[in-house]
Amino acid sequence: MALVKGFKGIRFNCEKTGGIGGVVCPPYDIISEKQRIGYIEGNEYNVIRLELPKGEDPYNEAGRLYKRWLEEGVLFREDKDAVYIYEEEFTAYGQRMTVKGCIVRVKIEEFERGVILPHEFTLSKAKEDRLNLMKATNCNFSQIYALYNDEKGVTVEKLDKLSERAPDLETTDGDGVTHRLWIVTEKEQVASICRDFTDRKLYIADGHHRYETALNYRNYLREQGLANEGDAADYQMMTLVNMEHPGLVVFPTHRIVRDLPAFDANAVKQACREYFDVSDYEGTGDIEKTLRALYDEGKKAYAMYCGGGKWSLLTLRDITVMDALLPELSKASRQLDVSVLHTLVLEKLMGIDAENMAKQINLTYVKQAEDAYAAVDSGDANCAFILNPTRISEIRDVSSAGEKMPQKSTYFYPKLITGFVINELS
Repeated sequence: MALVKGFKGIRFNCEKTGGIGGVVCPPYDIISEKQRIGYIEGNEYNVIRLELPKGEDPYNEAGRLYKRWLEEGVLFREDKDAVYIYEEEFTAYGQRMTVKGCIVRVKIEEFERGVILPHEFTLSKAKEDRLNLMKATNCNFSQIYALYNDEKGVTVEKLDKLSERAPDLETTDGDGVTHRLWIVTEKEQVASICRDFTDRKLYIADGHHRYETALNYRNYLREQGLANEGDAADYQMMTLVNMEHPGLVVFPTHRIVRDLPAFDANAVKQACREYFDVSDYEGTGDIEKTLRALYDEGKKAYAMYCGGGKWSLLTLRDITVMDALLPELSKASRQLDVSVLHTLVLEKLMGIDAENMAKQINLTYVKQAEDAYAAVDSGDANCAFILNPTRISEIRDVSSAGEKMPQKSTYFYPKLITGFVINELS
């Protein structure tokens, strides 16, 4: 199924850059302008200058800078095809955890072929930006994050054995996440890892925009006569992780409702009572703990926060109500927490339609529950809904059904670092 290869990655010359820590950064789409400037001020060679260029001619400037860094030896190309073993060590839910995968080239396929599967809808603006950058640089500076099924841990065992030695690169970022990289170039070891994926599908965890952009870029090059089938543009850099890995963590993305005329919290709660058990509480300290307990019981539950420390617990009584609301979708999609919230609560009971949600007219998204509370308390929002995370098995089942979740259904943590290795498409 999935065609996976090692590749001669482009890496930073740490002797010229003063180490690896100053040249890497988080994914471009979670970096503020203040942070972007800070990374550049910290190290003039930070990869953010390539991944998130600014100015009058940002994309072409990134292309020129990339070529200059290669010529000056700031960047260099690996001597042999490699598989890069990548591990992150981090704290989540009060525990120190690790997750490990491999960075490889993967042959991109249209979603309808059923080899590489998405799970979320995307926005066109972000894809346009990434396409312009690829046209100017012909590179992947960051990896697409994808999952695979390996219940017996065949590949995990290989990766663990090959990473028993000290890592080739290691750095700890400002969030306390330690990133480690092992470079594997022995020909048979590389081939052995790649062969494992012959009968596997891949499920995109993070990087849907970049994947769809990769398809558009490949097609653009072929249309312009600049590439043929089998060329490097057919392959994109991905980090592949076993979906059975105990270190996989998905956080929820919470919903903020704003700018609704004549919003009435009591009226919303009364409407919810037709489908939910509704209980009122004060004090936000136990919200996430309460939701987690119901999540572990397999229930669909949400906290509706209305300000002043007051919130209501909404617990769905009967999931079959979703069968009539989304009859065209699979059971996996109908029973998602985000599907219940979007379709039953926000759309049916509150009158916020799907197009409105997609355009974020009355709905915005935040990662931290505290940010949601603050938005309501400040008067910037009408209310907020605090959710439980989407399960890994749900991502697999929705993707396998050929369907997509609402936007911002998942937040994989921690994010993959940018700058350990670059994939040049030549």
